[in-house]
Amino acid sequence: MPSVPAPPSAPPRPTWEPKQQEPPYWLRPTIRIRLTLLYGGMFLIAGILLLSIIYMLAAQALHVGSELPFKIVSGQLTSEVCNFSGVTTSDAVNAAMNSCVNHQRQQALDTLLNRSLLALVGLSVIAFAFGYAMAGRVLSPLGRITRTARRVAGTDLSRRIELDGPDDELKELADTFDDMLDRLERAFTAQQRFVGNASHELRTPLAINRTLLEVHLSDPQAPPELKQLGKTLLATNERSEQLVEGLLLLARSDNQIVERKPVDLAEVASRAIDQTRAEAEERGVEIRGERSSAVIQGNGVLLERIALNLVQNAVRYNVPEGGWVEVATELRSGHAELVVSNTGPVVPAYEIDNLFEPFKRLRTERTGSDKGVGLGLSIARSVARAHGGRIVAEPREGGGLVMRVSLPV
Repeated sequence: MPSVPAPPSAPPRPTWEPKQQEPPYWLRPTIRIRLTLLYGGMFLIAGILLLSIIYMLAAQALHVGSELPFKIVSGQLTSEVCNFSGVTTSDAVNAAMNSCVNHQRQQALDTLLNRSLLALVGLSVIAFAFGYAMAGRVLSPLGRITRTARRVAGTDLSRRIELDGPDDELKELADTFDDMLDRLERAFTAQQRFVGNASHELRTPLAINRTLLEVHLSDPQAPPELKQLGKTLLATNERSEQLVEGLLLLARSDNQIVERKPVDLAEVASRAIDQTRAEAEERGVEIRGERSSAVIQGNGVLLERIALNLVQNAVRYNVPEGGWVEVATELRSGHAELVVSNTGPVVPAYEIDNLFEPFKRLRTERTGSDKGVGLGLSIARSVARAHGGRIVAEPREGGGLVMRVSLPV
């Protein structure tokens, strides 16, 4: 007998999971559909309740309106509502009866209208309260997203929303926000790693150059020309070190301050004055001012850098003779303020914004000056922003500037 062919074997199962097809948009439990069903259902329930109440009130009004407002007793027409005294003819009686019935019907309609309005007001209050509660419940994920975003902006990039629930627009927004936070965290981590590596790679050769130059300058047998060249190179190397330190500090201070401790601005200002006093005496600049206690939450090293940069600029950009610098700290309306005022050249108001740009000075670039590297005010503004505050510069009448740093307590 001929052999029967074997049935074909089943195809192998795929090793990968087939992608599940998303349901059509109109089948997804979107927030739009949920809100439509919710408020449509509430409107339907409120309408049914209102119609039921109106029906009961109308039935009661018809019952009252159907009762005759008069009676015939012993051949006499009497009524508690209408006045039939003096009515003798049949036409007058009919007219009086018609007027009495119309009056009773009007009273019933007025009662129906008043009670319907009261029912409408009561149902409106209930509907608004219920709608407010349900809207808060539906939109509660949005509040969770907002709170997480506020915490992330203030302290920690590692927080995530991780919203559970139906696959609607709010969950899609939360998932997109979580993806964005992942990318931001990776970017900030890469930036911190770069700053750390650059700090080491840039400082090391400059420190080696400084050491070699100092060794050659310490040689007593070196010719004067070589010593002069070494001093010039050493000054250039020192300027490069200051530039590198300023750039690294500017990169670090652009981020929000995570670890905060109590810092007194008066103490910070006093330390900055102590570090600048020798230079101020050399230039003949008087440092004065009253510094009252103003404690805030922040980073003491970065805050000291603000005060130091402002005081150094005020001393260096001053008048040749009889100049002064006034440094004051105080608490004012929930904010701590550091105010540095100084005499100096007249500064036009339209030039103020340029002072906070990196490598910018008044009508000049950074090059060709020995007063700094042009990053002092940029660092001060960046540190103030990292602490949630701001720095404002105002031209002083008669010359000089008033630098005002305002930080939240």
